[in-house]
Amino acid sequence: MDTSRKIIHVDMDAFYASVEQRDHPEYRNKPLIIGGDPRKRGVVSTCSYEARKFGVHSAMPSSQAVKLCPEGIFIHGNMEHYMEVSSQIREIFSRYTDLIEPLSLDEAYLDVTENKVGIKSATLIAREIQRTIYRELMLTASAGVSYNKFIAKIASDYQKPAGLTVVPPKQAEAFLDSIPIDKFYGVGKVTAEKMHRLGIHTGKDLRAWEEWDLIREFHKHGYSLYRHVRGRSNNIVNPNRDRKSVGKETTFAQNVWNEKVLEESLMRFAEKIETRLAKIRKHGKTVVLKLRYSDFTTITKRVTLTDYVHEKRWIYEAGRALLSETYHGEDSIRLIGLTVTNLKPIEFENLRLEGL
Repeated sequence: MDTSRKIIHVDMDAFYASVEQRDHPEYRNKPLIIGGDPRKRGVVSTCSYEARKFGVHSAMPSSQAVKLCPEGIFIHGNMEHYMEVSSQIREIFSRYTDLIEPLSLDEAYLDVTENKVGIKSATLIAREIQRTIYRELMLTASAGVSYNKFIAKIASDYQKPAGLTVVPPKQAEAFLDSIPIDKFYGVGKVTAEKMHRLGIHTGKDLRAWEEWDLIREFHKHGYSLYRHVRGRSNNIVNPNRDRKSVGKETTFAQNVWNEKVLEESLMRFAEKIETRLAKIRKHGKTVVLKLRYSDFTTITKRVTLTDYVHEKRWIYEAGRALLSETYHGEDSIRLIGLTVTNLKPIEFENLRLEGL
């Protein structure tokens, strides 16, 4: 296991909302919510920390957000502007290293083992990056510093906002032991719920499991979990990382027969996929529907469109057409998924997220 690497994960704090509060004094210290109209079927893209105190969070239906936070200020947002600010942040990163792996507009990994400024301490570099971002852009960022990407990613979320968490190799085990399992990067809601049923609530609980048992329960993911909780991830920072597809899926708490419920899931997926495509500045030509029936039979159907798309309405319509062709109520559905693949870069000069 290589513990000599010096990895920083930088994550901007409530990025879209913070940009709006910076640019519009009337939004400062107010519960600002960026997302779709709460009177229509929209979702929250992000929100300020003032709104989070009321329980509002990203991906929440806007109608629910307004109930939790009646005084919330809802705005549509400006993706083109957020991308411009993201480019400014990326330029700051490039002053320190060329090994930059963006995850989205507001977060990235940096490998500063060897860097442009000749500073041996990754902690000092992380602090300098935070200060530079604030001085030049009046925005705050949180950072995690460690010897691998997995730990650095978790560490950046540990003391938000404007936090800096450093996890050296000798402290990695104790740090990971203390982390709630649903805070582990890559552990989604469904996996976390299964882990809770198995008595896995923290990293320490996870580390007590044998590798084979984790593989039996979580398949390929179990192999990764066994190594991640022991700090053994050696994935390099890849500045040429290229996303091949964007998708979402869900496993229902109870099997579903109702086609309307399935269509509503596709609409939610399309909204999230649109947001993700905007973040990575791509659009796709192939839409894939995934269905898993009650007997665990899984099928996928795909359609390649005439034109590349990134808007939720076209993604949804393609998914709905595939559903209509594929599902005729012959059995109940336990899982549904929607993916856009066959991606290529897009120029976003005139992009505005529909409903955001």
